[in-house]
Amino acid sequence: MQSKKIVAPIIFILLVSNISLAIHISSLHNPLDGGWLEEIDGVKILHISGSHYDMGYQHGYLLKDEFRENLRAILNYSESKGFTFNRLLNIWNIMKNYVPQEYIEELQGLADGAGVSFNDVAALYIAYECNGLMECFGIVAWDNATRNGDLIHARSFDLPFSIKDPVTGKYVHENSVLIVRKPDDGYASISPSVVTRLNGGGGVNELGIAYGNLISWSRDQSFNGPPFIIRAEMVLDHTSTIEDAIKMVTQNRTLGWNYIISDKSIGYAIETNSNIFYMGSWDNPVESLGPFWSIDHVVRRTNFFIDPALASSQRDRYNPGGLMGLIKLLVASMDMFLPNMKKHVNFDPDLIYPMWRLYKTMSREIEREHGNLNLSNTISMMRKVYSGRTDLLLKIMERVGKGRGFAESWNQWVYNPETGDMYVSFATSDRYAYENPLHCFNIFDLLNAQPP
Repeated sequence: MQSKKIVAPIIFILLVSNISLAIHISSLHNPLDGGWLEEIDGVKILHISGSHYDMGYQHGYLLKDEFRENLRAILNYSESKGFTFNRLLNIWNIMKNYVPQEYIEELQGLADGAGVSFNDVAALYIAYECNGLMECFGIVAWDNATRNGDLIHARSFDLPFSIKDPVTGKYVHENSVLIVRKPDDGYASISPSVVTRLNGGGGVNELGIAYGNLISWSRDQSFNGPPFIIRAEMVLDHTSTIEDAIKMVTQNRTLGWNYIISDKSIGYAIETNSNIFYMGSWDNPVESLGPFWSIDHVVRRTNFFIDPALASSQRDRYNPGGLMGLIKLLVASMDMFLPNMKKHVNFDPDLIYPMWRLYKTMSREIEREHGNLNLSNTISMMRKVYSGRTDLLLKIMERVGKGRGFAESWNQWVYNPETGDMYVSFATSDRYAYENPLHCFNIFDLLNAQPP
């Protein structure tokens, strides 16, 4: 009986000691551990690692000034387009129900690191969701379409060049960053992006899954799913096969979206709205419904649907080109410049013609290079098309629509999963990405880099 009286206090002391030790160890944890910033060849590279909260904190803290500039810029732009702060938060309250807890924690880390409120960050991510305009082009080529049979994945990330911080006057695209991400509980990845975003709507992970999304507005849409930036991160963090990646983007669908997804051997074009989706392989008959056409072992997309059922949810006329498409563009363009015109805040289907012209011009250049595509000539081809050097009418439309997002590249990149090599260019204050120098990185080298 006496021994039990002695043992009980000892057990209590040990329990209290262990709790105190755990609290002490926890208090020693620094969320900045594993995160650092470096610059290589003029490119700002953000290395983040650890828990999702830690990665968010590292991002927000190490780029605090740039984060606040971009936050103010995007929310101010959103307000000008009719998406008030409260409206954004109302949408967040719907979409957050589809966001895994780990990403809620990462957004909290962003807020804490940058010294802003969680609601600011939540509103920011919905502002990115709701204010997409004419943005992005994606290409995957493989097998006999490329010089060595290797898969090549290319992306142009396009948004209006006019989004700037009302306080400092700095444009969002000036705060570009290459994010090297190593989560404790997921796959490592690389993403050319801008400060505040977990990714640039695309990227590549260590297993060779490459991903890019492209807005494709639809009349059939909802907010019953995660914001697209978080969905993109879910793909990069947690999918090891192309089948898993496709499943990730086709469940809990929201706005109209196109996706270009590849692994080391094949690529697909996925089209979605809130109710239906289409999975396009290069040889799917849908890819050759006129005026569109398939290219052997190549898939490519910009901001409109090709599948007829999805296209009908977007536009009344299936063919976006031809004389009628050009006439519709001219009429819609005049409406855009009339005072007090508020219709089609985000998307007017009559403005599809320039995107069609970009699809057509890029496709012709792909055919010219078919069988010879590699990293260097694929990105050179994309830069040439975006500059308007291959199509005078495309160049005129780019000039007239300046500031509205069409072919205004914030970054462009091309990637080979076999070698890990990536070429990337970033926009500067007054120069598009396709006008600026290319930088070459190897993602395996970046993922293995150690802090200084």
